[in-house]
Amino acid sequence: MKIGAHQLRNAVFVAPMAGITDRPFRRIARRMGAALAVSEMISSRPELRESRKTRLRQDHAGEQGPISVQIAGGEPGMLADAARHNAALGADIIDINMGCPAKKVCNVQAGSALLEDEPLVGRILEAVVAAAGVPVTLKIRTGPDRDRRNAVRIARLAQDAGIQALAIHGRSRACMFEGRAEYETIAEVKSRVRIPVIANGDVETPEEAKQVLERTGADGIMIGRAAQGRPWLFRSIVRYLETGERLPQPSVREIGALLMEHLEGLYDLYGEEQGARVARKHIGWTVRGLPGGEAFRGDVMRIAGAREQHCAVNDYFAKLAA
Repeated sequence: MKIGAHQLRNAVFVAPMAGITDRPFRRIARRMGAALAVSEMISSRPELRESRKTRLRQDHAGEQGPISVQIAGGEPGMLADAARHNAALGADIIDINMGCPAKKVCNVQAGSALLEDEPLVGRILEAVVAAAGVPVTLKIRTGPDRDRRNAVRIARLAQDAGIQALAIHGRSRACMFEGRAEYETIAEVKSRVRIPVIANGDVETPEEAKQVLERTGADGIMIGRAAQGRPWLFRSIVRYLETGERLPQPSVREIGALLMEHLEGLYDLYGEEQGARVARKHIGWTVRGLPGGEAFRGDVMRIAGAREQHCAVNDYFAKLAA
């Protein structure tokens, strides 16, 4: 797949997830096979540009290109300025967030709340494409709710505005993350536009990835929650789509090494105190289903220091490997 002038090595994408897809997560996901890892959403509000949260989300040190940065907001001029600003900082692709269903985002008329106002969507897309100077992509949901699915109309607006690729989470804003993804809506969108369409939602295995691509006709697949604690899922999906071969599950030693690498990346990015707090959820996701994993997760929640946390994880996996 190509996005603008960027030729991607495959069509498997990392979904942007606030609080998850930071630099350490993106680097591991890309190394595990993902073609593109979109950043956590960055607010378009200029007064937040120098905040610590924004600066951490804009940190792409050591990442391979292309770098895709997602921006969020509801005002065309502000989003256009944010696109220019992030492109100047090194973003190769700008992604617009019209898919987040979180209340704190939708309450300020951003994220998937924008799907309620199609004329505003059109103005935003045109403004950002004109300002960015780099390819612009868009992430949406199927519509405000099941009775008001407007993904086809939004997709046509996107195509007309010059959007280079469209990712669709197969749920409405009202559905949040409940129920099953509506692949038929994604298929309808794909049949109505010429730009690449990326399907997102409920893909947890390589077989499901292939089935969703076949059902929707989409050009690519986007993986989010299923990769939490399982970054090797990307290489498994890529291999299965390319060859039909099902890779074996990683060994305990490899899982432990990946988690240790992730922890070190988190401590480096956030500092040891905040990094250890952020790491707890990733440790929990990684050890779920492993022997003694639930008890170990509880133990880790009570560890405050990064070094102690690091040692505990190392000891846990050493014992499992032995």
